[in-house]
Amino acid sequence: MSTKYHFTNHDEIYFITATTVAWIDVFTRNIYKDILIDSFRYCQSQQGLRIHAWVVMTNHFHMMCSFDQGRNPGTVIKNIKSFTAIRIIDKIINNDRESRKNWMLDVFESKGMKNKSNYRFQFWQTENHPIIIDDVNKMRQRIDYIHENPVKAGFVSSPEEWVYGSGVDYYTANRKGLLRIDRL
Repeated sequence: MSTKYHFTNHDEIYFITATTVAWIDVFTRNIYKDILIDSFRYCQSQQGLRIHAWVVMTNHFHMMCSFDQGRNPGTVIKNIKSFTAIRIIDKIINNDRESRKNWMLDVFESKGMKNKSNYRFQFWQTENHPIIIDDVNKMRQRIDYIHENPVKAGFVSSPEEWVYGSGVDYYTANRKGLLRIDRL
C-alpha cells in the first residue's frame, strides 16, 4: 500500500486538506463554519491537535498541524470529520432558512449510500491528503498557500482580512484569529 497520502509518522508536521463531497459549498454559511471551528478548538484542548496554520474555504479546509506525543493524527482528523459531518448535516436538516437544503441532503445521501462505511449520509471526501512538512522551504510554501487561498479566490485582498484562517495571526502584530496558533 502506498504511503504517499497517509499519516506515516505521528511525530511529524502535516499539511492536510479535507473537502466536502461533490465540492459542495457548505461553508458559505457561518453557522456551518462555526461548527468546524468549534471542533478544531475541542481537538486542540482535548485531543492533542496543534494547529500551525489553517484556512476554511467554501468547500474545504487546509491545515498545517502536528499532534502531541502519543496522539494518532489519523484518529484526530477522523474525529473532526465525523463530528462535524453529523453536526452540520443535523444543522442543515433543521435549518428552515437553508435554501439549498434538499439539494445538499440529496447529494450527501447519494454519496453516503455508495460508501458502506456510512450509515446514511457522507459529508466529507474520505481522503485527507496528509503531506509531511520536512523542510523549511516546504513549510513556508504551504503556509503561504494556506493564507493566499481566500485571496486567490477573490474573497479578500489580503490574507489577514479572512476571518476563517490564520492569516491574521501571521500578518498582523497585535491581532489574534479564531484559533490558538502554534507558530513554527
